[in-house]
Amino acid sequence: MEAGLQETFDAMQGKQERLKENLRAYGRLAVAFSGGVDSAFLLWAAADALGRDQVLALTAVSDFFPYRERERARAVCAQNGIRQIEVPVQVLEVEGVADNPVNRCYLCKRALFTRLIETAGENGIQTLAEASNLDDEGDYRPGLVAVRELGVKSPLREAMLSKEEIRSLSRKAGLTTWDLPSFACLASRFAYGEKITVEKLAMVERAEQLLFDQGFRQLRVRVHGELPGLVARIELPAEDLGRLLEPKLRDLVCRRLNELGFAYVSLDLAGFRSGNMNKGIDKA
Repeated sequence: MEAGLQETFDAMQGKQERLKENLRAYGRLAVAFSGGVDSAFLLWAAADALGRDQVLALTAVSDFFPYRERERARAVCAQNGIRQIEVPVQVLEVEGVADNPVNRCYLCKRALFTRLIETAGENGIQTLAEASNLDDEGDYRPGLVAVRELGVKSPLREAMLSKEEIRSLSRKAGLTTWDLPSFACLASRFAYGEKITVEKLAMVERAEQLLFDQGFRQLRVRVHGELPGLVARIELPAEDLGRLLEPKLRDLVCRRLNELGFAYVSLDLAGFRSGNMNKGIDKA
């Protein structure tokens, strides 16, 4: 291995050991578990550091999270013998959330993590951890304010682990989640100030599932306007734009999204951009 690559590998290994050392100090731990890359790595590290019987996976169930993510979370826990509890959270009933203000993520995360903390306590566990990583500090993340206020631990950030490092370490550990595309809750598909409803969330979930079923992996279906004139703006990586424009696939996607209730279907020529709805937001 070249010297530079060896140094990078050693640095990642050092962060992983620091992560596990920090986790051991908790004794027992509940992990807010979505089934994605970061939370799967955190859950694996916690189980390795503490033992599977000392770790509890708590998966929030709400209209903001697609069913496919819930199924993956279940499968990961079952495969690794880790106890999981699914926790229903009615986020659209939280005051202000459905109106989709710029601090929606704060309102949602505070309600969600409050419920997870209660569930952990009901199961005799006093510490809840979540899986934000070092890269999350660079975007507009009001949800992290709620994390700090509620005393939820962020072990991956504390260990200074980036997304790419988590992917690399997950692959080395043999985790099947290592190369999953990045995911954000369905509420992030809506422009701030535009009303979020159960109906529109279901439309987004089905539209994105259609694209997943066609073989696309990294994508977003952003939503603009109100019914009946709702606009679906599809974001794909630049290398996938041409394939969606192939006549048969384009016609299929347009027809199916029209059937779901979208009046207009557009393709964003700038391509996929995580956090795209946060443009223009003051991140201070």
